[in-house]
Amino acid sequence: MLSLIDSFILYLATERGLSVNYQLLIRRTLDALANWLQEQRQVTEAQEVTTSMLTEYLARRKLEGLAASSARVELVAIKIFFRWLASREKRKGDPSEPILPPRVEKHLPGTLHEENARQLLESVQGTGALDRRDRAILELFYASGLRLSELVHSRLENLNLEDGWIRVVGKGAKTRICPVGSAAREAILTYLTHGRPELVSAQSSSHIFLSIRGEELTPARIRQIVQERARQAGLELHVHPHLLRHSFATHLLSHGADLRVIQEMLGHADISTTQIYTHVDQRRLKQVHRQFHPRA
Repeated sequence: MLSLIDSFILYLATERGLSVNYQLLIRRTLDALANWLQEQRQVTEAQEVTTSMLTEYLARRKLEGLAASSARVELVAIKIFFRWLASREKRKGDPSEPILPPRVEKHLPGTLHEENARQLLESVQGTGALDRRDRAILELFYASGLRLSELVHSRLENLNLEDGWIRVVGKGAKTRICPVGSAAREAILTYLTHGRPELVSAQSSSHIFLSIRGEELTPARIRQIVQERARQAGLELHVHPHLLRHSFATHLLSHGADLRVIQEMLGHADISTTQIYTHVDQRRLKQVHRQFHPRA
């Protein structure tokens, strides 16, 4: 079986052209399976492997604490290996074919309560360049639901405050137009007028948000800014850029926005990705029902 694994990895590298990291992932999974088969079932030949053996091995991995998402990855590696063996007539049949992937639990995204979001935004009241910059960053995250990378790379030439929109490049190099609300427009305009000119230096580019040295802010620094401002606002929650993106979508939905519109604003390629927010809103509605309905 080990020699067949070697042949399979060679096939992935030469005929499929898959990355080294992917090859290593597949090898680790198959080597672990081969070792278990030899130690626990005294099986060393691929032809001797049965569906029940694979099922037992995957169940053992679950008992060892393997997450469902990781178990799906391991099952995929096992399936493509045995499918390859069967297609090359190196064994008869595919014992992994009947095995269904484990269901991955969907973790609901955390969100800020609307009052907490307002508390965070309005807590930044300073008139210094950095205060105005940080207020504009927070307002834009919450107003437009931008990803961290989208905000980092946002540029002046892609911003239209008069009409209230910003053009960003999202995942897969896809460009989209995001609305910028009145509060965010005001904060950004104040920063561009009274804050950014103080940060500009000879090496500054057209990035909207600049560091104290006039350079493009890094993702790590923006995360730090969000966390620091949340702490200063008295929020005990772990606030990060993606939490503001989740809050943006959840609050839109709770106020009646159409899911398809939210999908477009977030830049989701698939509506199923956006549908997670319907679960968040349903959870909120259930909490309200339990709290206020006399027969809940």
